[in-house]
Amino acid sequence: MKKIIYLDHNATTQIRPEVLEAMLPYLKGHYGNASSLYHLGQQARHAIDTAREKVAALIGAESPQEIVFTAGGSEAINWAIKGTAFALRGKGRHLVTTTLEHSAALNSCKYLESLGWHVTYVGADWRGRIDPAHIRDALTKDTVLVSVMHANNEIGTIEPVTGIAEVCAANSVALHVDAVQTVGKIPVSVQTLGCRLLSLAAHKFYGPKGVGALYIRAGTRLHPLLHGGHHERNRRASTENVAAIAGLGAAAEIAMKEMKREEKQIRVLRDKLERELLKRIPCVQVNGDVEDRMFNTTNLSVEAVEGEGLLIGLDMHGICASSGSACSSGQTDVSHVLKAIGVPIELAKGSIRLSLGRDNTAEEIDQVIEILPAIVERLRNISPLWDDYKKGLRKSAIAKHAA
Repeated sequence: MKKIIYLDHNATTQIRPEVLEAMLPYLKGHYGNASSLYHLGQQARHAIDTAREKVAALIGAESPQEIVFTAGGSEAINWAIKGTAFALRGKGRHLVTTTLEHSAALNSCKYLESLGWHVTYVGADWRGRIDPAHIRDALTKDTVLVSVMHANNEIGTIEPVTGIAEVCAANSVALHVDAVQTVGKIPVSVQTLGCRLLSLAAHKFYGPKGVGALYIRAGTRLHPLLHGGHHERNRRASTENVAAIAGLGAAAEIAMKEMKREEKQIRVLRDKLERELLKRIPCVQVNGDVEDRMFNTTNLSVEAVEGEGLLIGLDMHGICASSGSACSSGQTDVSHVLKAIGVPIELAKGSIRLSLGRDNTAEEIDQVIEILPAIVERLRNISPLWDDYKKGLRKSAIAKHAA
């Protein structure tokens, strides 16, 4: 069997053995419903309460009761945006977000627009950074929520959330932070960020898929997204996924202990990978903020090739990568994030994202450094665009972008 080199950790991560071990009891013997009063049910309730404490500790919440478990990051984002809009519709029907957001946020906003809400989409600079002053300028007397990413899932740029929080606080507007790409990877504190709402997902930091959480600061008004029983203190109906929640708690506990060491290890590998690829492949650019970004992420645009061809070539060698958000796979359009930061369409079409994780090795990175340039050369040899570039008949899109 061909060895897999997995470089798509921003899409999902492999569940850690310790996390799986924490889940197994609630898939076998401790199978009770956490709402039941008998002992089997209370075992499940204890697992949920313990996980809630661990997640609260990971993000610096004042109380575990500020953590509500969801079926993943997308649900948490949907709930933060729609729940605030419905709860505060008497105050105003205006929201502010950015052009860089995940589809869960953008499509939630589009849904609200179809119901009569107004949404302002703030743009970013070429690095993918949002200026807090532009958020301030977008606010109106009817604004009830600002929703921004902590770090972008495609290019890795880390946003100046504390500055945005100061703007929101000064104008008495709630702030939701989509921290799906940062929680469990870098230190995240809801106190430091200054947000009222924060969303996260377990499968981004070696926990199970299908479980996440929404931090809801005490006193925050939020309309429920699901209606039914009295689960999660009447905030989210649905019998809790006890095993997955236990897994999220275990992943949170491990992340608190190991994230600093893992960051150092992964950053070294990412920097080597990026440095060598830029050296060996002509006409390539890094997208996003090369300094203030997630330590595991590099997003590259390669002149005169298609990203799909690069991914197929890598896959033939057992290398897993991405052309953008995993939630947008199958789309033929180019990345909305790259469009938003001004990457020309022809360059955006030739973009790939390589996102590293804790299990990647120096040997794997060396293999990718050898394999990817050869794939690019092969694709360019059959590209009429590359012929035109070499003959001087077409100006480099990278040169045009830089200008």
